[in-house]
Amino acid sequence: MIVRPYGETDMEAMLHIWNEVVTEGIAFPQEELLDAVTGPEFFASQTCAAVAEDENTHAICGLYILHPNNVGRCGHICNTSYAVCSESRNQHIGELLVQDSLQRAKAHGFKVLQFNAVVESNTRARHLYEKLGFVQLGMIPNGFRMKDGHFENICPYYHEL
Repeated sequence: MIVRPYGETDMEAMLHIWNEVVTEGIAFPQEELLDAVTGPEFFASQTCAAVAEDENTHAICGLYILHPNNVGRCGHICNTSYAVCSESRNQHIGELLVQDSLQRAKAHGFKVLQFNAVVESNTRARHLYEKLGFVQLGMIPNGFRMKDGHFENICPYYHEL
């Protein structure tokens, strides 16, 4: 598996992976799906967007986006979102994506990577982030509305670059 910046030919797979996570409704705050018009605009607007590609099959199995978390005096803090297609989960692709994003964030001059809304019940992601040195900042009660309408706590995290 390699992680690399996305290319135009990756867009169909990226839209599928992104929309799958949005549709699941348990991790991303977005509710609107991306399409052939909004998707390329969205990914092009990021500081960096990268994909995880299977070197043998050339299938795109995951992706991440990297962008500033804020502006001005807080513009040195970035934010990322990660998505792995359901058929490729539990293969440590997420870990490769997070590690790559840490390197690229630093290369882009960011000083801190912050996650604003990690759902408390997303224990696999939380375990991975903590394994990679992220620090939990606390908890926001009922900060995330799940697809079924109930609310769950969110746990902000950060990692100094």
